Amino acid sequence: MLKFTEIALENPKKESSNERKKHFNEIYSKYEKVKVKEQAARCSQCGVPFCQVHCPLHNNIPDWLLLAAENRLEEAYELSSSTNNMPEVCGRICPQDRLCEGNCVIEQAGHGTVTIGSIEKYITDYAWDQKWIKPIKVDFERNQSVGIIGAGPAGLAAAEELRKKGYQITVYDRYDRAGGLLIYGIPNFKLEKEIVLRRTNRLIESGIKFKLNCEIGTTISFEKLKEKHDAILISTGVYKPKRITLNNNNSSNVVPAMEFLTASNRKGLKDKVDDFDNGKLNCSSKHVLVIGGGDTAMDCVRTAIRQDALSVKCLYRRDQKNMPGSQREVFNAIEEGIDFNWLTLPIEYIGDKKINTVMAVKMQLSSPDETGRRQPEPIPESNYEIKSDLIIEALGFNPENIPLMFNEPDLEITKAGTIKIDFQTMMTTIEGVFAAGDIVRGASLVVWGIKDGRDAADNINSYLEEKFKKYTSQPKVEDVHAI
Repeated sequence: MLKFTEIALENPKKESSNERKKHFNEIYSKYEKVKVKEQAARCSQCGVPFCQVHCPLHNNIPDWLLLAAENRLEEAYELSSSTNNMPEVCGRICPQDRLCEGNCVIEQAGHGTVTIGSIEKYITDYAWDQKWIKPIKVDFERNQSVGIIGAGPAGLAAAEELRKKGYQITVYDRYDRAGGLLIYGIPNFKLEKEIVLRRTNRLIESGIKFKLNCEIGTTISFEKLKEKHDAILISTGVYKPKRITLNNNNSSNVVPAMEFLTASNRKGLKDKVDDFDNGKLNCSSKHVLVIGGGDTAMDCVRTAIRQDALSVKCLYRRDQKNMPGSQREVFNAIEEGIDFNWLTLPIEYIGDKKINTVMAVKMQLSSPDETGRRQPEPIPESNYEIKSDLIIEALGFNPENIPLMFNEPDLEITKAGTIKIDFQTMMTTIEGVFAAGDIVRGASLVVWGIKDGRDAADNINSYLEEKFKKYTSQPKVEDVHAI
């Protein structure tokens, strides 16, 4: 270890921008094993590891880097997976530049960060290749069942942790595949879908049941779920798009980001997508305008350029330094030819049945406010027009009205529309009903969803152990989940 002065920072090779724009495959190649050992050996083994402190899961990063440097990859995987249900997913999509790698001590000292995310990805991919990852072995089957609403990161993490403890788990999801945002929101060039599918297949092989195409409140009532299960976890995520109030005529060529990304991901999965085939959600031969500055906006611009758009512009009202998304993703987008219009705000959509022009105004940043953030202000008489065939609004997400959808008025929500919980127990205002992930904290990172799902599993276990003092062994459970 401590070889950061001898060995230079070396990331996995990245495909050239001209080549990678032609397909949706992941853009980074895998490390060679010798490179994993070298790069892991750069870790300084800090007494206070800020990489671990700034990881939402508090992954034991220095220790599994040490194991990787010593070529003890199976032990490295075991340690990595002890705190993270999807290390290979986080290694691919976490904004490491804002979390572990951005806070690496040797990065702060000017030697270049340890490539934590790429090593994390390699370790778990290697574990899959070596068939070290097996279905969950349950030592003691419990009679208690838990229903989980939402098969995204929080729901899947909670399902796995509760299954390890022997609970009977059923996961309900409105979509036809499990994975939530991991399947339909994140493009293949960041996360190939096989990575997610093998995770969910492992959960199925572990005895977790999935009820897909299942809309709570329609397909099955929330009341029925409460009767059926001893505890319920709501982990639906937040999918209601934030919108600019400029599309007064409901023009069809103004679309929310998730609708656009879902169509693209479905096409990648070989689904039939009418709105893609008829051109509504297809960027081919169009001048595309994406509004927003987060990771979702970067997913949209990089998807659009791969769909053979004539041009792709991104409008963001602040400058690059103040963008909320990963700077790594911004740099990738710049390499791929995206035209960023920093400090720009759309103020009017012009057109009848379809918008063909967006009126925008240039912005400037004010002096820092009490929070230290500089607010954008319009520059007088700086209006200009942008021609566009397709406008994608990537402005973030709000929670849906869950009490209304579930027909459950006793389920209280906050002013922001998120589900209200007791933060010590994660229980909602309904006995035995818990909530976790974005539906509680608001739109956030996948790694926070995994963290919340794990915490919810611990709290549900404590609740059920208190509720049921004695357990009855039940090695096989066949039809207790039949609807």
